[in-house]
Amino acid sequence: MPKAQVTFEDIGVTVTVPAGTRLIEVSEKIGAGLTYGCREGECGTCMMKIVTGSEHLATPSVLEDKVLKENYAGVANRLACQAQVLGGHVVVRPG
Repeated sequence: MPKAQVTFEDIGVTVTVPAGTRLIEVSEKIGAGLTYGCREGECGTCMMKIVTGSEHLATPSVLEDKVLKENYAGVANRLACQAQVLGGHVVVRPG
């Protein structure tokens, strides 16, 4: 099974996960303390900044794109409950 690496810049932790894992699942696995609400991509609470590696994430869904726009998110922001890591190395931080 393909693997991916995710680094949480704020706490300095890097983990290897199966491709297809959502960022929120990685956060929970390592105890990164990511704040979240609905886990369905509707509230925007779990917004994160993708520092590097955005090309290794699945394309945002229509719902995620809508919520990001409603929250005036920057181009580097994604919802951790929706963003799936497809491979490579992704560096994230709260935001």
